[in-house]
Amino acid sequence: MTETPYSIGEGPATRVSLSLPEGTAEAIRQRVGKREFSAFIAMAVERELRGQILDEYLADYERRQGPISATEQDRARQVFDEVFAEEGEWPVAS
Repeated sequence: MTETPYSIGEGPATRVSLSLPEGTAEAIRQRVGKREFSAFIAMAVERELRGQILDEYLADYERRQGPISATEQDRARQVFDEVFAEEGEWPVAS
């Protein structure tokens, strides 16, 4: 994978081909309209990537430090969101 200067949610828009079940595509169109379709998909993908990054971090932490409770995981998610919202960027998934 090549290194990119952009973090999740940054950089110019680029066209990609995407295949979705028609029912899913129609549900998105009904929810956000045709003009906001791409923005909706981009936000959903960014949310998924951020969740995966946090899951990777938590798994690494547990490997090094031992299990953490659900409450501690929720708190970690909250802190993660706050820190990266302040900095305006998220790390790249490993």
